[in-house]
Amino acid sequence: MAELVYPPVIGVARTMFKALDLRFDIQGTEHIPQRGGAVLVSNHIGYLDFVFCGLAARPAKRLVRFMAKDSVFRHKVSGPLMRAMKHIPVDRAAGMDAYRHALSALRSGEVIGVFPEATISTSFTLKNFKSGAARLAQEAGVPLVPMALWGTQRLWTKGQKRNLRREHIPVAIRVGEPLTPEAGESAEKVTERLRSRVQGLLESAQRAYPVRTEGPGDSWWIPAHLGGTAPAPAEAGGR
Repeated sequence: MAELVYPPVIGVARTMFKALDLRFDIQGTEHIPQRGGAVLVSNHIGYLDFVFCGLAARPAKRLVRFMAKDSVFRHKVSGPLMRAMKHIPVDRAAGMDAYRHALSALRSGEVIGVFPEATISTSFTLKNFKSGAARLAQEAGVPLVPMALWGTQRLWTKGQKRNLRREHIPVAIRVGEPLTPEAGESAEKVTERLRSRVQGLLESAQRAYPVRTEGPGDSWWIPAHLGGTAPAPAEAGGR
């Protein structure tokens, strides 16, 4: 079936990136499979993260179907777009429906995008991962592709005003080698390995990131352990 909505939305996103003059540092896109099912797994630090995860899949010419909370699908503007792009609504009170939907998509060769922290981390450090991504990969027999984003929180994140001004904000994207669950490995063990991979990618992105601030009040997006003023994980609701 022809994709009538997703490609134009990608075009709008690229136009926005150009208008904002974002400075991209993207590495590892060759790790995203060019065909077949896969679960793309990323940290979650901003409201636009799904856009940047999707961008990383474009060199492989893949469209990512993201699992997102169902309230996004009920919005009068985002709802029709999300459904037309075949993203997957997640009702936390009835999560199995979303799980079955995602499993079917994976078996038909789609790339599914998952944020296993289940919510934005306001400490900008990794929270605990839910095991759903690992279980999906195991049941569908597909790889998990870890990735990490950094800098996206500076555009729009929880508890902060949107910043969509032309400020040349750097955005780092790191994609790691696919992780394939081993035979008999528990979903919890796979999730532990997956989180470790994402942590390593996140640290790589942070080390390479050009940190420039305008003073103490501009360090809100930097984690406390890196010398910024973002809340520590315990203050932000724990890991």
